[in-house]
Parts: sequence; structure tokens; C-alpha cells
Amino acid sequence: MNKIALITGATSGIGWATAIFLAEEGYDLIICGRRAARLEELAQKVKVNTHSLVFDVSKHQEVQQALDTLPEAWQKIDVLVNNAGNAHGLAALHEADVADWEAMIDINVKGLLYVTRWVVPKMVARKTGHVVNLGSVAGKEVYPYGNVYCASKHAVDAINSGLRMDLLGTGVKVSQVCPGLVETEFSKIRFKGDNARAEAVYQGYDALKAEDIADLIRFIVTRPAHVNIADTLIFPSAQVASTQVHKQP
Repeated sequence: MNKIALITGATSGIGWATAIFLAEEGYDLIICGRRAARLEELAQKVKVNTHSLVFDVSKHQEVQQALDTLPEAWQKIDVLVNNAGNAHGLAALHEADVADWEAMIDINVKGLLYVTRWVVPKMVARKTGHVVNLGSVAGKEVYPYGNVYCASKHAVDAINSGLRMDLLGTGVKVSQVCPGLVETEFSKIRFKGDNARAEAVYQGYDALKAEDIADLIRFIVTRPAHVNIADTLIFPSAQVASTQVHKQP
């Protein structure tokens, strides 16, 4: 069997593109998400062995049960890409929907932890592996009305750094990729299906594409064993900070 990469949130966007790019590098894939039909479509698209797991990363029992079904050969995971995550709503803290807070904390923070907790001990036992966590510029700075989303991505930043320290000397590498504006389903989910508002986020400039982030992930995981790209911040050329974007009129 080839090297194995497990990718959460593989049903769209960055996760989908990362699966395609890592398949091109010869990785067999464990593709995870909540939409079985999309996982099946992705499995048909790539030309490598795939194993699909349908579960919600925010639910610990689902994560545990799904990963426990992996055949022994598939449990030898070389690369874990913690990609699953979402933003829900854009509102002042004192006016926000508590359900949005819970969704972001459960998916962005707890979901990452649940999957990592299952995968990493097996990497440590084999003295090899690589964890790539999808952070955000929102984990490096805070912007108006992004309070809890930013907090969740600051948590990812801290977890990434803490995990890298904890794994020193184990042979397991830990990296973080922090994108700026990427044109995916992100804004459609944040604005709860308000397509006009979501599309406006990406108008007037060339936003990053999912493939741009996947290409960076591919670069990170294909470095020699002695090289670890610990942290990266990637923007479209028109962006310099969360809320500073040069748009053409």
C-alpha cells in the first residue's frame, strides 16, 4: 500500500482539492465528510485507493466509531489534514446566535482535537507522520464581528504550536496553513445561504482558490524528513490583513 493521507472535510473546497493533489503524489486516501454522495464522487475522480468515512467531526462518538472501522492496513496514516471547519454568522458578540458559537467551537476546535487524538498515537508508535492543521488569518488577528470564529482559529493556532512541542523527538511533524480569503463554500455557510452577500466577498479582486491552498499543503508534506514547515500565512495578492483588501471598482 502507498503512503496514506486522511483528510477531513473532503467533500468540497480545500479538502476536495487537497485529496486530488495528494492523490497525484501517489497517496492513498481516507476521505472524510458528512456527504456520502460527494465522497463517492471524489473517490471516482482520483486514481488511487480510497476509503470513505461518513461522520460529523464535531461528534466525538461518531469520530471514534468511524475511525475504529478502518482496516488495520488503513490505520497506518502518514499524513493527517485537519481541514474540516466552518464560520457561522457575522455579528457583534452581544447580538450573536449562541448556536453559531457552539457550531464553530465544536467543529473548528473539538473536531480537530477528536480526530487528532485518534490518529496521532498511532503515528507516535510508528515514529513517523505529519499533521497539517488548517488555521486562518483569523487565528493571527481579530476583526469586527468575527469574535468567536477568530477565537476558534486562535485555538487552532495554539493547539498547533502545543502539539508540535509535545511531539518533539517522536518523528511526527506538525504544520499549520493559515489562509486569507479563499473562494469556497465558506461565505455561503457563514451567511446562511445568502448567495448575493457571499458572492460580494470575492468580487473586485482575485481571491485564492482551493487549489492554491492544496498546492501549499502538497509542498509541505513532500519536504524531506528533516524539514518541517511549521506555520504559513497565505493571502491573495490583493489582501494584506483580514479586513484590508484592495478591490477594483
